[in-house]
Amino acid sequence: QVQLVESGGGLVQPGGSLRLSCAASGSIFSIYAMGWYRQAPGKQRELVAISTNSSTTYADSVKGRFAISRDNAKNTVYLQMNSLKPEDTAVYYCNARGRSRSLRHFDSWGQGTQVTVSS
Repeated sequence: QVQLVESGGGLVQPGGSLRLSCAASGSIFSIYAMGWYRQAPGKQRELVAISTNSSTTYADSVKGRFAISRDNAKNTVYLQMNSLKPEDTAVYYCNARGRSRSLRHFDSWGQGTQVTVSS
């Protein structure tokens, strides 16, 4: 079983910055993708950014403002969010996909962290 623990959410003014962190732990053999999704009230969950072993993808709405990075030694993914806008307000969820030590595929989610952008 793989657990994800997120941190770094909070309240920030428009134009401000936040950095989210997500650490994966448990029975991990390898991780081939870690990413961030978000869900605003009344909306579907959407991809924000994902980092695989070969590429990085961003939602158009965050390109140039957000940056995803990984520390593979720590099984941790970060999301640096700059120039935040009120429309970035949402619960942000971390996701990790890979193989456990029993070589079974896993697709795990964090509990979510609230990001609120408001003056």
